[in-house]
Amino acid sequence: MFNKVVIFGVGLIGGSFARALRHAGVVTTLVGVGRSPQAMARALELGIIDQVAASVQDAMAGADLVLIAAPVAQTAAILVSLLPYLEAGTVVTDAGSTKSDVVAAARAVMKERVGQFVPGHPIAGRETNGPDAAIVDLYHGKKTVLTPVPENAAGDIDRVAAAWSACGAIIHRLTPQEHDTVFASVSHLPHLLAYALVDDIARKPHADLLFQYAASGFRDFTRIAGSSPEMWRDISLANQAALLGELDAYLAQLTGLRTMLANGDGAAIEAVYANAQRARCRWIEAIETAEAPPAQDSSPE
Repeated sequence: MFNKVVIFGVGLIGGSFARALRHAGVVTTLVGVGRSPQAMARALELGIIDQVAASVQDAMAGADLVLIAAPVAQTAAILVSLLPYLEAGTVVTDAGSTKSDVVAAARAVMKERVGQFVPGHPIAGRETNGPDAAIVDLYHGKKTVLTPVPENAAGDIDRVAAAWSACGAIIHRLTPQEHDTVFASVSHLPHLLAYALVDDIARKPHADLLFQYAASGFRDFTRIAGSSPEMWRDISLANQAALLGELDAYLAQLTGLRTMLANGDGAAIEAVYANAQRARCRWIEAIETAEAPPAQDSSPE
């Protein structure tokens, strides 16, 4: 049970966290802190939070748990603002999509108190933003990755894990470096590609005609290009080295496909497509198996 949870950034991620905690009945008071008075007023109006903090000092007084749900580039500034008011029993966590940079920022700002910061990343999202995008079941059945630092007390890690578990999330652990390598491949690169494709088409002189005929396949492939440009700019720069490595590997794959196409090598193209199809089918089957409800015991009592 949490008496007071403070959320910096009550948008899709922070707002959904608040809604889920309230729905689970594990929090008494939810307090919001944010840059936009309009967004905070909307979060209050929607009942996502119980109050908008008058100041960071007011927000931190008596806080059990603090979630930083803001673009990763803001992490250091937020930690600077809250550190003077950080009580000994308060645990701070985050929801940033990169972890090595966040840990570095926490170490630089919090120094000997870095043990009170437990880094995390919920693997869930939508392409919409703001308090109106927050939903109660965003994290249900989804992974949340914690990347603890050596200074974290086991009880503090457990407290953060318990909050995400109350939201319906499944807890995983990685090191910050492992996290950033993995997500450069399966999250950060796909976002870069989706933004690049839509931007390329939008800049063509006949863009209106092209978008007129774009159908469900294009919509599904580019859905994530509707996400926050500010957030994904910060993620791309924060994970620059790993993302560049993945982008270079992808460019090599495209170069290979271009050669196959230029040579009219249908067999080679089909082999790439078939391997991709098999891999995706195995991945979907694994997801469906993991998310399947447990079998009911039909034996007679």
